[in-house]
Amino acid sequence: MQRDPIVVIGAGIAGISAALAAAAELDASQDPARRTQPVLLIGSVDGSNTYHAQGGIAAAVFPDDDPALHTRDTLIAGAGLCDPGAVSILTSEGRDRVNELIEAGVHFDRDADGNLVRGLEGAHSRKRILHAGGDATGRVVETDIAAMVERTPRIERRDGYVTRLEPLGGGRWRVTLLKREGHRAEHDGGEGNRADGGIVETLDADRVILATGGAGNMYPYTTNPRGANANGVALALAAGAQVADLEFYQFHPTALAMGENFLISEAVRGEGAYLLNEAGERYMPSIDERAELAPRDIVARENFKQMMRQDGRPVFLDLRPVADRHPGTPLADFLAHRFPTIDAYVRGMGIDWSQTPIPVTPAAHYYMGGVRTDMEGRTSLPGLYAAGECARTGVQGANRLASNSLLEGLVFGHRAGIAAVRDADGTPWQPRPLDPAEGATTASDEVRAIGGGLAAVFGGGAAVDGGVDGMNGVTLHDSVADATSRLENIMWTYVGVLRTANDLEAALPQIRAIADEAAQWIGASSHRVSANDTNGTDAPSYTDLTAAYDCRSLAVTAYAATLAALARTESRGAHARTDFPAADPSQDRSRAWTL
Repeated sequence: MQRDPIVVIGAGIAGISAALAAAAELDASQDPARRTQPVLLIGSVDGSNTYHAQGGIAAAVFPDDDPALHTRDTLIAGAGLCDPGAVSILTSEGRDRVNELIEAGVHFDRDADGNLVRGLEGAHSRKRILHAGGDATGRVVETDIAAMVERTPRIERRDGYVTRLEPLGGGRWRVTLLKREGHRAEHDGGEGNRADGGIVETLDADRVILATGGAGNMYPYTTNPRGANANGVALALAAGAQVADLEFYQFHPTALAMGENFLISEAVRGEGAYLLNEAGERYMPSIDERAELAPRDIVARENFKQMMRQDGRPVFLDLRPVADRHPGTPLADFLAHRFPTIDAYVRGMGIDWSQTPIPVTPAAHYYMGGVRTDMEGRTSLPGLYAAGECARTGVQGANRLASNSLLEGLVFGHRAGIAAVRDADGTPWQPRPLDPAEGATTASDEVRAIGGGLAAVFGGGAAVDGGVDGMNGVTLHDSVADATSRLENIMWTYVGVLRTANDLEAALPQIRAIADEAAQWIGASSHRVSANDTNGTDAPSYTDLTAAYDCRSLAVTAYAATLAALARTESRGAHARTDFPAADPSQDRSRAWTL
């Protein structure tokens, strides 16, 4: 008897790595029930965080480097909260996984002699950053590994939006999927109701791996793509899983302060660019001995402080010093070759950045927190796994080291894929202690309840009088857009780069109100979907309904993050409290949360 599929939700580097590893493990299995077991990969390649990543992938693959050095750099950047065991796995297996990509022909950048080009980024002690396509590493790597998926018959690519995970026991799960009409699943539970332009289906899964990416759209300024809506964290919370470290959101120091907040890669500063205030003064050397290459949290906070001193106006990134490192090449030519994507975007905005400093601002970039997992990607719920940015493995600590994100997805996605096949039904997780100190045990773990009745928002909420598309004459589309915008501004104002207890306490009821609004819309919309077998003119569109789910996911995660930030009465890594400006040694451990 064939087993139900292994379902991977998310098609970035973590999801693809998990799918490829699971498929390879199934191919090698001697179990007759595994012979035809499929792996379903749900998600968009070009909509993933990986596809949009400009920075590189860090790995100790060069002769003058070593995983131990990479481990040391990661632990330093993590501000005391990294799990040393997890980091050791990251750096040692990361070297192996990256070498496998090199051998598989992934198009990493090479010089004229065919040697891999090495880059330096903030807080790394060695030039160990590999890039592809200059500043298009994510797109190139994602495209190359997606081609591996296409060559793996066992993996079936699927589009759709997962709205619910329901445990069935023994590690099996029921997945509710919203799909555009015309993309019906074959591995469903026999249920399929049409929504406007889409259908709602359920499918049973042998195992589920979350690899949904980040949550940057909690904030108005973010380098993340539109799909970074905290869906994995919200799905896991709704199912009853633990999350951890949600107070730690990394703000990239340098997003373009115009247009779509286009990310100006860490590698630009690695090439020698300077940060200047509007008076033209370079300020980072007086803040940290590493100057512009200090860890991101330090640079982002100082950029933010400089902006506050000049009434919120952006600071500037000056590329002219880069010319001193490349005297034989015109700076404009070097920038166009080394950073083709950034160069095209900046010049498209009308700026010659080889001559004129560009305005930059901090922007939400990477979530260190997420669904708590063990070293094999298992969550606190049997049969549910997580990898990549939506997971909290203990690797990133309080502040991610530059270019470790793709590596984490690669390493722990691979591990999760293998575990999803090898684990017996109902296998429990084996979590590492939340206290990273040597000799600590899980007996001292602090796991708090989020409380406040937040679990109720996953029940759908009460129907809105007048229907979803008749809320006082405001459409669902406009209502969701307004609520999401309000949420972004609340998070930026009260739960942003710098935080206080008063601000965090003020944010909580406002965020909760938005979560309740989203729950009401979803409840009313879901009723219409389930009540109609055909596309009714009053049914919500696929786009509007998924936007409502996104708003709920963002609001629930934002509420939990704010609560976690309020509970951490210190400043550490990416979490900065102006009312508690120093680190507190008694809080040098992570904290987990559940609904």
